[in-house]
Amino acid sequence: MRACIAKVHRATVAEAALNRVGSITVDEAPLGQSGIQPFPYRDITSVSNGRLRQTCVMADPRGRGDICLNGPPVRHFPKGHKIIVLAAGWFEPAQRKDIDPVSVIVEDDANLRTKALRPKRLAH
Repeated sequence: MRACIAKVHRATVAEAALNRVGSITVDEAPLGQSGIQPFPYRDITSVSNGRLRQTCVMADPRGRGDICLNGPPVRHFPKGHKIIVLAAGWFEPAQRKDIDPVSVIVEDDANLRTKALRPKRLAH
């Protein structure tokens, strides 16, 4: 089964560059908090319009708050849109109880103020 292992929730697209090579660049700070590793394909969902797209995540320098969509995804995720970056993993059904996804909640439009939540840790 495929399950969410991490997400960056409600980040604001700070830049959208149609003519750059397609991917999304995300500030290293929320990537590090979430454990999302650069380069594998990730799901990007627009809170603003409901679109879902899969693209490669690349790390941007830490502390600038940059979230930049590049290439064709710009048509669906323009500057100012709220997005969710989702990382998933494949698990055997017996491993389901061990999944403890982390959600990094972005609390400002500059993508600089965040808090990390882990559901299983909250339940105890």
